[in-house]
Amino acid sequence: MQRDPLVCVEDALMACLLIQEFTSSINYDSFSDDSRTKAAVERQFEIIGEALNRIKQIDETILAGISNWRQIIGFRNVIAHGYDVIEDKVVWDAVINDIPVLTGQLQGILKEI
Repeated sequence: MQRDPLVCVEDALMACLLIQEFTSSINYDSFSDDSRTKAAVERQFEIIGEALNRIKQIDETILAGISNWRQIIGFRNVIAHGYDVIEDKVVWDAVINDIPVLTGQLQGILKEI
């Protein structure tokens, strides 16, 4: 099933925004202690990675504006398949350092499509 790449970009952006919403009022310790928030955030990372993977299959050139898209897809695979090795600190670092950047990159792609 081939999807519209615009829809995939929108899905990834929505997932980024949800991650920011879920984590905007908490710190690492609160995140680490809250299994519901961790599960919600990890699910959104799965959506982001899957959306980027689908874009890659449709038209990889769309991903040119995302410098680390391969790592994002790989992170999705770790979350989906390596549930027993997920470290809260790694997820939290991605929330704090990568999601704001990725949000801006996805917004830029939407303006270009």
